[in-house]
Amino acid sequence: MTEPHVADSHDLIRVHGARENNLKDVSIEIPKRRLTVFTGVSGSGKSSLVFDTIAAESQRLINETYSAFLQGFMPNLARPEVDVLDGLTTAITVDQQRMGSDPRSTVGTATDANAMLRILFSRLGKPHIGPPGAYSFNVASVSASGGFTIDRGADRTKTEKVSFSRTGGMCTHCEGRGTVSDIDLTQLFDDSKSLSEDPFTIPTYTGDGWVVRVIAESGFFDKEKPIRKYTKKERHDFLYREPTKVKINGVNLTYEGLIPKLQKSFLSKDRESMQPHIRAFVDRAVTFARCPDCDGTRLSELARSSKIGKVNIADACSMEIRDLAEWARGLKDASVAPLLAKLQHTLDSFVEIGLGYLSLDRASGTLSGGEAQRTKMIRHLGSSLTDVTYVFDEPTIGLHPHDIQRMNNLLLRLRDKGNTVLVVEHKPETIAIADHVVDLGPGAGSAGGTVCFEGTLAGLRGSDTVTGRHLGDRATLKETVRKATGTLAIRGATANNLQGVDVDIPLGVLTVITGVAGSGKSSLVHGSIPADEGVISVDQTPIRGSRRSNPATYTGLADPIRKAFAKANGVKPALFSANSEGACPTCNGAGVIYTDLAIMQSVATTCEECEGKRFEASVLEYRFGGRDISEVLAMPVTEAEEFFRAGEARTPAAHRILERMADVGLGYLTLGQPLTTLSGGERQRLKLATHMGDKGGVYVLDEPTTGLHLADVEQLLGLLDRLVDSGKSVIVIEHHQAVMAHADWIIDLGPGAGHDGGRIVFEGTPADLVAERSTLTGEHLAAYVGG
Repeated sequence: MTEPHVADSHDLIRVHGARENNLKDVSIEIPKRRLTVFTGVSGSGKSSLVFDTIAAESQRLINETYSAFLQGFMPNLARPEVDVLDGLTTAITVDQQRMGSDPRSTVGTATDANAMLRILFSRLGKPHIGPPGAYSFNVASVSASGGFTIDRGADRTKTEKVSFSRTGGMCTHCEGRGTVSDIDLTQLFDDSKSLSEDPFTIPTYTGDGWVVRVIAESGFFDKEKPIRKYTKKERHDFLYREPTKVKINGVNLTYEGLIPKLQKSFLSKDRESMQPHIRAFVDRAVTFARCPDCDGTRLSELARSSKIGKVNIADACSMEIRDLAEWARGLKDASVAPLLAKLQHTLDSFVEIGLGYLSLDRASGTLSGGEAQRTKMIRHLGSSLTDVTYVFDEPTIGLHPHDIQRMNNLLLRLRDKGNTVLVVEHKPETIAIADHVVDLGPGAGSAGGTVCFEGTLAGLRGSDTVTGRHLGDRATLKETVRKATGTLAIRGATANNLQGVDVDIPLGVLTVITGVAGSGKSSLVHGSIPADEGVISVDQTPIRGSRRSNPATYTGLADPIRKAFAKANGVKPALFSANSEGACPTCNGAGVIYTDLAIMQSVATTCEECEGKRFEASVLEYRFGGRDISEVLAMPVTEAEEFFRAGEARTPAAHRILERMADVGLGYLTLGQPLTTLSGGERQRLKLATHMGDKGGVYVLDEPTTGLHLADVEQLLGLLDRLVDSGKSVIVIEHHQAVMAHADWIIDLGPGAGHDGGRIVFEGTPADLVAERSTLTGEHLAAYVGG
């Protein structure tokens, strides 16, 4: 018998002494070419181990193989806090991050399918209109001509004429966006006032600000003249003037008309990334309508005139991908055979991964987290690479129980090709297919960060860990359901794939909207429920925040705390902000000093002046309830809730916010913890806690179990019950069977996705749904509750 080759001994990924974020000297060995699932409550350290340690170090080591010149253009990645990382292979991460929500980005542009279609039409389209760029809504048609002089020396010069033209497919009216914006001028300024009377109602356009000073002192207007009395020329200059250089108080500045200035500053940004008050202004002042010239296709008339058979590129992009795949299969042309094969594979991958109901012209910013993650997976299906480490962050997010099996098969396929698959997951259906399970905990935040169990699924079931105890959890159907106190009527809903839906959503109860992915749930709720002041919508858009943001600043808790400190000490509230006057002058309130070492990783060292407390020493002398501001920000939520409840530090405004944070299960978070260190589930609940303070009677929650452990789901159900019992109506879009079983009323959409969905297939109580088993949801819920 021959000795095994020494190369075959490297079959483990070894991690020793991992201390990233809340990990506590974690040491673990992960088998290669196997499917390993990482479980644990939200915030227990799963992502810190898998993404921030293993995947991050793999990426850093790969970057170091490039030349110093190329590394200068790459992000500088710090080495994770770990003693030994051995046996790493190339890591490909597929996370939940939303895809770029630039208005020009679509499913087609994000997956190269659009690029392949453009080449196809440039070769086979009749009439032929130009190269692939002629079919792109991101390329404008331009032409130019002129001359240049060539100096040949000895007084000999030669002038040559040149001309240049490029055919693009961009619609000139909407500039390739598909929509045009109309601005309501009455929401921008009060035209009865003059510039000296601060007429603007635009956020940041204050009387003493530079923006208004440039307008007022540009010399184009009489500052004392009411805007409504402007001449035609003055009005044009005020609203539409091209950028013009002006001198104000000896400083050279640029004056630009109000409308183009607003379009550049506000309208060019993604709506979801705006601050709440800016978003409210944009919603109030701007209406978006389908472009009348291109009918929302984004393409010029020339691009739409070129067809293959009877289909132009706009038609192709608007088809559901499964229909487009059938159309492409019917094309036979030897000259483009390799291109057709590649396009066919990409489109079939969409269908295989359960996204056949999408169309290539769907804006990428409108995809849910689960859809975005699966779209990113497409380029890895059918890849010839093996011995790669694939890292997935909850790949079953947004999937109906019916779709989870399909995702499981894809994960197993990647493993069977000889790859290492690491999955962070909460769903028992996916944990069940694991070859190896690693359970982190026992709690979240500082109470987590240790390995509670590693081994097989059977071993996990028998272990006394939080995950092991909850793995077999089954919610039971409620014996009695609440009675509706009214209804919210939706009539003739046709948003996206909805087919004239009429439905009465009961109020005063917990209503769950279910259905397979793509059946029309979000279209029904977000696209059809009137967005008046009584409806509070908590969708899946992620919290954006820098390392200076923390739970206190995000929830608005920082304001009452600063005011309480200021009132108690007779000073300004701004002193108690590390981003304002109270900041340590050495580190500018960051708490750490970053040293840029060019191509090497930046080094962060704790500021010696403030010792990482972020505030200057004089501010820390002010106390409230016996604590300084840095000590308050270092408190966990539960301790702070007690601190602000009664006694000398009693602050009702702060206590109310802290109560909501504790209600959603974030009692362990410290008030000053940077948002960048929070897990996906923690961010989702922080957002929910913030919205719970909004005034309104109807809560609409989009998949609130995202990122939640089985044990956390129980707490969420208690929160939903408390909201309903306090007189609110709660409408939840959800796939989790525990939430369905807990509902008072279920509305099931389907029966399929895309044009096979968009209809109501069931309305009634969960017990009736289980008894009838007439829909896919009914079958899976019945199996879940053992009915």
